[in-house]
Amino acid sequence: MRPPTRSVLTGVAAVAVLLAGSAACTIKNSGASSGAQATASGKSGTGTAELADGSGTKVALVPGGAHPYFQPWKAAGAAAKKEYGLGDVTFDETSEWDQQKQNNLISTLAARGYNAFGIFGVSPTDINTTFADLKSQGFAVASLASCPAGGTDKADFCLSTDVEVAAYKAAEAAIGAMGGKGTLVHLTGNNVDANTQLRIKGVDKAVKESGGKVKLLQTITDVDKDLQTAQKAVSDLLAAKGDQIQGIVTTAYNPAVAAADAVKSSGSRAKVVAIDDDAKILSAIKDGSVAATVVQNPVGQAEVGTWALALLQTKQCTMRHPGQIIDSGSFVVTKTNVSTYDSARTARTEQLKKQFADTVLVCE
Repeated sequence: MRPPTRSVLTGVAAVAVLLAGSAACTIKNSGASSGAQATASGKSGTGTAELADGSGTKVALVPGGAHPYFQPWKAAGAAAKKEYGLGDVTFDETSEWDQQKQNNLISTLAARGYNAFGIFGVSPTDINTTFADLKSQGFAVASLASCPAGGTDKADFCLSTDVEVAAYKAAEAAIGAMGGKGTLVHLTGNNVDANTQLRIKGVDKAVKESGGKVKLLQTITDVDKDLQTAQKAVSDLLAAKGDQIQGIVTTAYNPAVAAADAVKSSGSRAKVVAIDDDAKILSAIKDGSVAATVVQNPVGQAEVGTWALALLQTKQCTMRHPGQIIDSGSFVVTKTNVSTYDSARTARTEQLKKQFADTVLVCE
């Protein structure tokens, strides 16, 4: 599925704007002010999106498998449980990236009484079947951090990074660090992942906009399985083509860490733009060996996703447009804002709650 392009504010100015907006509103659904049509049930959407009683809601946050990106979901889920008085919030994952094993885990969680699910589907082409099955059992379901492939989302909503836009921002930053010209390499994730294809589109778009001044030497996929796979890919790349490369843009976690390490240790002059905020990457930005990174908002996905799931599972709210895609935000981090970027991300999370209340949910 191609998420709609959305504008994301970054930096200190963004914090000021977003915080000013959040101070002016309460978490209530304003209905008509959004300009959206009311649902078929005729609800006006003028009720509150403040959760009345979430004690009967048990939320399961289920990644597709083990990956560092999802680790912030644990603390965010625990915080949401406490803040909203939920019956429980658990984080559970399979040891392998296998859709059937994920389905089995979800079934086990349902049997244990979990009745709301935030899921990163292993297979973008098959996950809608899982979503539809859960919905048929009366459970609230969110697709978190990745949307199903194709034009349909059987979950209540998808809260995910607009990965095409994030990759475009990363490629723009890399091209800028290269001085607007030269040869660029793109390192990314699983080729069959819908997110990977969107990231490729985003990088290609930025390269095309250079007017021929930047050449995309190679796009290397399937190097995000683990750090060792990524390290070998980067090592092989630099050994074979290092003298041809002026920039490396990485749109997957493990190759980002591997590229940061390899360029620094090899003395390569290639400008690296990474993804996410691994400590090694942030340190490399501070010492100048990495030009920038594009961070996502996993905390916001888990926090806002859990809150919205509770509102849906309690029947206090319904979706205005079932299956809607919401961009959780992406932020360019450079040496100038490496110490302050998280403030903008926190503000974006607060803005997401207002967006859900005002335009995504219809509440009693």
